[in-house]
Amino acid sequence: MPYDPPTHSVERSLRRAGAQLVVGLDEVGRGAWAGPVTVGAAVTGLRRAPEGLTDSKLLTERRRTALAPVLADWVTAYALGHASPQECDELGMTAALRLAALRALEALPVRPDAVILDGKHDYLGGPWRVRTVIKGDQSCICISAASVLAKVHRDGLMAELGEQYPAYGFADNAGYPSPIHRSALEEYGPTEHHRLSWAYLDALPKWSHLKRRRAAEPQDEQLSLGF
Repeated sequence: MPYDPPTHSVERSLRRAGAQLVVGLDEVGRGAWAGPVTVGAAVTGLRRAPEGLTDSKLLTERRRTALAPVLADWVTAYALGHASPQECDELGMTAALRLAALRALEALPVRPDAVILDGKHDYLGGPWRVRTVIKGDQSCICISAASVLAKVHRDGLMAELGEQYPAYGFADNAGYPSPIHRSALEEYGPTEHHRLSWAYLDALPKWSHLKRRRAAEPQDEQLSLGF
């Protein structure tokens, strides 16, 4: 399906408002049953983006994998931050996203003046100057770059876990809901890399005693069901 390439329009507007250095943030792994939630941070300046750059979800795995090292060399700076499954359980998704985002921002070699977040919810908050952009991973170059770098890295982490736990199909599903993943959970139960507060455990009577309770955030409940 044809799509419009991302642009620097939001970044330019922030620069006109006084921000000298702008970073784009995007997350991956929010709706997964297993693995970390990962936030990518990318500073791109105003240079022309590599051809074919867009939201990582619109790219084939082959294209994403080929594009990631190109982006790593092209961006001005980038970093990744993770929140573990245990932190997702203990904190809830909004706080876990913020933790992963802060880790990514702290790992950057530069400190941005403004942050562009994909989506409509500001999970980062102060003291950062934040602009949220719905479908920013498709429309903003810096978010698109962060999206691809974060997804390729997290997919690689999950593929490595898949070698340790082949029954769960992590190399193919990256910890997200899938028939193979569900079947392995029914037979073997969750691993140490699974989120134990997610609602998928409610459908596994054999393992539901492992469910961890926490104060659920409204947006988490839909995500934890795998919808």
